[in-house]
Amino acid sequence: MTKKFSVGDAVRWNYESGRTQGVITKVHTKDVEFMGRTRRCSEDEPQYEIKSDKTDHLAMHKGEALTQVD
Repeated sequence: MTKKFSVGDAVRWNYESGRTQGVITKVHTKDVEFMGRTRRCSEDEPQYEIKSDKTDHLAMHKGEALTQVD
């Protein structure tokens, strides 16, 4: 089972140019529009909205793509 994260958790993830990190700002448990695409979310498989520490841009990922930062 994928680890569940909460708002305020610091996490790291991969993107096109390498790795980055940020803080979870929202947890989505129902389908949501994000950057023009429908993201499928559920209680069992939430998606996490994350604000990048480096650029302040928003990203959305499933829990399996994230690693918690201590």
